[in-house]
Amino acid sequence: MSVSVGGFLLFVLLSSFLPGVLNQPLFGHVTLGLAGGVGQFVVMAVTAWRYCVHMDRRIDPTADRLRAELHRHAAQRARVPQPQRRFRTW
Repeated sequence: MSVSVGGFLLFVLLSSFLPGVLNQPLFGHVTLGLAGGVGQFVVMAVTAWRYCVHMDRRIDPTADRLRAELHRHAAQRARVPQPQRRFRTW
C-alpha cells in the first residue's frame, strides 16, 4: 500500500516541480508523463487486488468467527429468562 501511495505522490511531485521530465518523449506521441498516468491505473488495480486478497485471507475469517460468537451469545441470552426490572415511583 505504501508503494502505491508513494508512486502517486511521486507522480504529483514530478508533475508539479519537474514538468520537463514528464514531457520527455518515449516513442511517438507518448511521453513519460502519459505512460506514468496510465501506469497509475495499473498500480491502483494491483493495490485493490492485493487488498481483496488480504481481506479474504486474514480479516474475513476473523470477522466471521466474531459474528458467529455474537450470534451464539445472543441465542444463549434469549434462552435464559431475563429478570423484569421494576422502577419504583417517587
